[in-house]
Amino acid sequence: MPATPPVVPAAPAKLTMAELRALAQPPSVMGRRNSEHWAGSLYLRRMSIYVTRMLLPTGVSPNGVTWMMTLAGIGAGAVLVWPSWWAVLICHLLLQLQILLDCSDGEVARVTKKTSPAGVYLDRIGHYLTEGLLPLAVGVHVDGGLTSIGGWTTLGAVTSVVVLWNKAFGDLIHVARGYARLPLLSEDASVAAVRVSGLARVRRSLKVFPFFRAFVAFEFSLITLVFAVVDEIVGGHHVLRAWTIVMLPLAVVLAAGHLAAILLSRRLTD
Repeated sequence: MPATPPVVPAAPAKLTMAELRALAQPPSVMGRRNSEHWAGSLYLRRMSIYVTRMLLPTGVSPNGVTWMMTLAGIGAGAVLVWPSWWAVLICHLLLQLQILLDCSDGEVARVTKKTSPAGVYLDRIGHYLTEGLLPLAVGVHVDGGLTSIGGWTTLGAVTSVVVLWNKAFGDLIHVARGYARLPLLSEDASVAAVRVSGLARVRRSLKVFPFFRAFVAFEFSLITLVFAVVDEIVGGHHVLRAWTIVMLPLAVVLAAGHLAAILLSRRLTD
């Protein structure tokens, strides 16, 4: 009998939508606990698969999509320095685009089987640049733009430094585990749980009011947009100035709490 010819997978551009979803959005991605932004899981993942379908025939690499994601974030920060309500709205829309592309770069990588450590590295750079720029941009915005740099910009710049420290605290877990030759960090909630019972209860209660996400780019832009709308209604920058003042102590508290939660958990041992 003649040998059965091997099954050749369809080219990415010829995949049906069901086949594309199976490759790009497997249950291991859609069901993960920590890596998915709520806006992604709520509605942007439903849109990203269509963006992925449009990108695949172009031959753009996953890292190329990551660079587009990074540029969207940098663009959001650059627009935000313009002292106008419209700038805050455009910033928020660009960050919606950033999450959409952030979903799509992984989907393109899974379909084309072009995953790499470089892609993870570039993704982290994109988020560091974006989340570091936004508090600084708010300070410049409140100061009146790039031609009026002053005290509000200084507050925003110091807040940006603390935000970057906070992000580094999380990523340094993986650096420390790598030096200790420990396996990849588990997403099991018990590993991240604080081992001091009183502090663990406090941490669980704070999840009802997720202010710890205040400096994640999407949430930060949403908060800033709400405050900008209020200022547009009442006139002046009173609420945005109050937000600029509050940003720094809030960032310090969140960074200190994050560091304590890491050191009091099993993330550096298991």
